[in-house]
Amino acid sequence: MEPRIKVLTLGVDDLGTSLAFYRDGLGLVTEGIIGTEFEDGAVVFFEMDGGMILALYPRASLAKDARVDRAPASPTDLSIGHTVSSRDEVDAVMAQAEAAGARITDPARDRFWGGYSGYFQDPDGHLWEVAWNPAWEPEA
Repeated sequence: MEPRIKVLTLGVDDLGTSLAFYRDGLGLVTEGIIGTEFEDGAVVFFEMDGGMILALYPRASLAKDARVDRAPASPTDLSIGHTVSSRDEVDAVMAQAEAAGARITDPARDRFWGGYSGYFQDPDGHLWEVAWNPAWEPEA
């Protein structure tokens, strides 16, 4: 297996609510909900830097497509890291997320590893960390 991930799919309870959070609240660019002509096909795609695609897919459809039982979500199963270029940018993204309806779980602060970060949850409870790490420069 090559060390490559192209798509990160988040199972969501309400596709419209999640679309509004990510598109209108966080400013991610998308064509909106596509695939509605197919049974269990409605999905939203956001093209991220570096070629990664963030997808939003209804939880019930994801469970059906993967042939697994739908289970309760846990925010500690996964966190998504969004790296930025400065401490001020961490604060700005955290404020933007909160204004969009995110729940701040841990406000931005200095971390033991030498950086600065904070955590928020999207409307479906997915955990995001917004981080500035002085050892990493995000791709422009």
